[in-house]
Amino acid sequence: MNAFKLLGISLLAVSALAQGGFTTLFNGKDLSRWQPGFTNWVIEDGTLALKGREDGREHNDNYLWTKEQYGDFILELEYKAPPDRANSGVFLRTSDIRDPVYTGIEVQVGHVSPGGQLLRNSVGGLYDLVAPSKDAQKPGEWNKYVITCEGPQITVVLNGEQTAQVNLDRWTDTGRNPDGSKNKFKRPLRDFERRGYIGLQDHGLSVWYRNIRIRSLR
Repeated sequence: MNAFKLLGISLLAVSALAQGGFTTLFNGKDLSRWQPGFTNWVIEDGTLALKGREDGREHNDNYLWTKEQYGDFILELEYKAPPDRANSGVFLRTSDIRDPVYTGIEVQVGHVSPGGQLLRNSVGGLYDLVAPSKDAQKPGEWNKYVITCEGPQITVVLNGEQTAQVNLDRWTDTGRNPDGSKNKFKRPLRDFERRGYIGLQDHGLSVWYRNIRIRSLR
């Protein structure tokens, strides 16, 4: 390995240490840590924005995916979505980015539940698995997620309040949650990969992200 490569590795290590072991996934300037091919994600004023979408439909081909896969980690990010009509999501450990809805776990972003009900598609919960324990979102403002994946355990903290915690090993049946409710998944969550890509969902509505960083737990 030449001196330039060693210097580059050293600088990356120093940068990670300076952030408490965190690696920046979005620095407000470029998308060098994300896979190419997206068309509707733009960088403006240091934020990552999804624009040119107002149809509200799912667009699997325009999800934004990390270049690297991650197993056990702490993921931090901030998001903002319109308070009246919004839908996006953060995908965790997605094993097949061509089929993310069924091979990844989604933390809901921006969805406003009717009547303020806390449902399994509400902000702070794990989509189709568990509803959030409380409503900690700030509609129309910047919100901060801290998501921890460690083995079968997934913990979601929204704006400093824990809103969801699950042990995937309890999901032993196809299409069914431990409480007996149905879910969309074609295999038990216990059997899901414990390593995969992190993704930001294009659900056909405007959303903004910033300060995205991750720390691997090994």
